[in-house]
Amino acid sequence: MISLKQIKYALAVEKFLHFKNAADHCAVSQSALSTAINELEKQLGVSIFERDNKKVLVTELGKGILQQARKIKLDVDELYLLSKMHKQPLSAPMSIGVIPTIAPYLLPKVLPGVRQQYPQSQLRIVEDKSNVLVDMVRRGELDTAILALPYPHDGLIAFEFWQEDFYWITNKEDKLAQRQEIRSDEMELSHLLLLKDGHCLKEHALAACHLPVSSNNRGLSATSLTTLVQMVAGQLGTTIVPEMALDALVTNSSELKAVHLNEPGPHRTLAFLIRPNYVGTANIECLIECFKQQLAD
Repeated sequence: MISLKQIKYALAVEKFLHFKNAADHCAVSQSALSTAINELEKQLGVSIFERDNKKVLVTELGKGILQQARKIKLDVDELYLLSKMHKQPLSAPMSIGVIPTIAPYLLPKVLPGVRQQYPQSQLRIVEDKSNVLVDMVRRGELDTAILALPYPHDGLIAFEFWQEDFYWITNKEDKLAQRQEIRSDEMELSHLLLLKDGHCLKEHALAACHLPVSSNNRGLSATSLTTLVQMVAGQLGTTIVPEMALDALVTNSSELKAVHLNEPGPHRTLAFLIRPNYVGTANIECLIECFKQQLAD
């Protein structure tokens, strides 16, 4: 009979395409993992993987088998989650993906409240780009992900919990630094510094300013808001950051000024994404209530 252990090992090999790395991930010896995979293939009468000394490939038939195996593992994981939810909210381990333009600014505000209200909670945080997290939620590798909308998430359900506007960040020496509000047509757009492609905040910022993606062509960009803000402090240009990030990036800097972007908002919406059949919806609702309390303070 096929075991859950064999399914777990096979999915790990699919993920890493490397038996040694898959064994390390599963905390077993490579020989134990290989034996389990060989036995699984023998039971099914098919080869799931092609392997030699240099690489591991998934066979065409193996792709279909692994897709079904992933559904089985997901169903079993959610069966355990469902049983634990009857005891206490957030008592089961929970994996949450968060994008880099949210994680450093949201988590310090909300996690202390989560720990206080749910001391038994066991949250595992994974930080990555939106496209990676959406795929991980779909594949069952994450329970949920916190993203900024709008962002394509076909097949997933969004639970919105916060909305915010953007602020234009400039050096204190800028002639517009003392303004309280600024429209996009008043900014020097040729000096605007944004994140590299692949970060949804770049698209959201350009959309808020009614600009096409091709507008940001100065050649200066970064992979973090912290770096962009430091470039602004060095008078290399200006940038746009979400309101949530102001305390961490701007408030304590004597070189920077934040001016509200006076364009129709909200400029982005924060939401939890889950699979349609995810059984931990009650946990998401508990987190949303807790998050709203902390963010409103």
